[in-house]
Amino acid sequence: MLVLVCLMGVFVATPAQAEDAKPLNIVWLSVEDMSPWIGPYGDNTVPTPNLDKLAAQGVTYDNAFATSPVCAPARSSIITGMFATRIGTMQMRNGNPSSAAVKKNPDAYKDIPGYEGLPPAWVRCFPEHLRAAGYYCTNNSKQDYQFKAPKTVWDESSNKATWKNRQDGQPFFAIFNHTGTHESKGFPKAKRNPPAMKPSALKIPPIYPDTPAVRDAMARTYNNIAAMDKWVGQKIKELEDAGELDNTVIVYWSDHGVGLPRGKRSCFDTGLRVPVIVRYPDGKDAGTRSDRVISFVDLGPSALSLAGIKPDERLDGTPFLGEHATERDDYRNGYAYANADRFDAEREQTRSISDGRYRYTRNYMTDVPYLLPVAYREQIPMTYDLYKLRETGSDDPAHWQFVAKERPAEEFYDSQADPWEYKNLIDAPEHQERIKAMRGKLEAWIKDTGDLGFVLPETKLVKEHIWPKEGKQPTTPAAVETPGRPKGTFGLHCEDPGASISFRISKTGKFSGPWRVYTNGLINLPEGHSIQVQTHRIGHKPTIVVKKLNDK
Repeated sequence: MLVLVCLMGVFVATPAQAEDAKPLNIVWLSVEDMSPWIGPYGDNTVPTPNLDKLAAQGVTYDNAFATSPVCAPARSSIITGMFATRIGTMQMRNGNPSSAAVKKNPDAYKDIPGYEGLPPAWVRCFPEHLRAAGYYCTNNSKQDYQFKAPKTVWDESSNKATWKNRQDGQPFFAIFNHTGTHESKGFPKAKRNPPAMKPSALKIPPIYPDTPAVRDAMARTYNNIAAMDKWVGQKIKELEDAGELDNTVIVYWSDHGVGLPRGKRSCFDTGLRVPVIVRYPDGKDAGTRSDRVISFVDLGPSALSLAGIKPDERLDGTPFLGEHATERDDYRNGYAYANADRFDAEREQTRSISDGRYRYTRNYMTDVPYLLPVAYREQIPMTYDLYKLRETGSDDPAHWQFVAKERPAEEFYDSQADPWEYKNLIDAPEHQERIKAMRGKLEAWIKDTGDLGFVLPETKLVKEHIWPKEGKQPTTPAAVETPGRPKGTFGLHCEDPGASISFRISKTGKFSGPWRVYTNGLINLPEGHSIQVQTHRIGHKPTIVVKKLNDK
């Protein structure tokens, strides 16, 4: 447990920080709905000079994968370091019905409850540990964690949040999230970016029919990528202009694959394989590539490791960066796992495993098509060209997944020989040994995580696993004062071991500004001052209390 003595807003360095006068800053540049269709991965359809430069100065990871091909479940794994299927965050979304789905069908959520994910009591959102160690943590600005984040997670989370607001000399962890590549930027009503290439010059992936709507969707995707590259350059220049580039680790990543049909929401490389580029300030491993298989559950532990904090070994994630980088010796070593369950109101149940080259997938619902009728996605015009294939058929074998009205129970692909994964090799004699091994790894993952995606209906999940026994959300117990404290100090305790405790101090009784992380130390609270305390276990309702110290 980290211990931090909080003296009216002044951060006191932990012993690890005292030894290193200048801890590394960490900046995440995250983009949405984007496969590795950029220069560092060999796709030069549009110029990406800033990403090319970042890769030349850093490490490009060739085998990085999302834990789910859709944002909210994937982001829940990033922020906690836990698989969504273990903590009940695998459905898209848990508690926020899609307006597009409801507009299409007012009864779409009739049997779908609203709830939050619930990690084990010892799990915290990883920035809380960074803040406890003295880091200034900001998020600009998407959360979407499948639960309400405790106040301990961020110093600031908004579309104006920036590392520039930290105290002098304070190390920082900052996320900047670019929405310009999101699926919705391909909707007809979305503003178009300047053309970076001609639609007629596009090479259409073999899985898609060559239609005007497909070409337009592909062109918009690449135009958005070109615009995103300029944003990357701007964010790096801000660090350089402030003199922070030489002390900052930059991690660039996307939250899942491309926001086109058979990308987003699909357990193929097009939905799960993502770009990850890491630039070290000292030029370490500049211009190199890594074939290590990394997963979204690894990102949070790696941020902690870069800051010199040893991640809890019980986490599903494994740090691949920093002084605590290591490898697993169990089923997770060398493999990335993913789930696909409910997308808005449409349901499937798919589990998938990749070793970077080969992908084994198990479809537990075989009576549904690959392209589910998700109302939100139907705002992309090309979706209807793919629906048409299901009705008319196609002679092109690369289109079979769109033509199919049901799925095979098992699939196996060689993504090196077949990068668009449409040649199902599940019955190939030469692959049976590998298929057997990967099937066993997938089953081990499902067993170890206690995969909550199989607890259906979701009303049963809520009543038996999330909020037993009535299925009603509990409230986190209020903080109580630590007995025996010295005069003029304040200590706090919560009977729920899963509770994060945050506080603010005020002389006037009016509270503002960021909440501070409480980590078992004593707080200096002068006589007449008030303290506002929030206890919040992830998945439960928070509790806020205000107390005033009147020592005589």
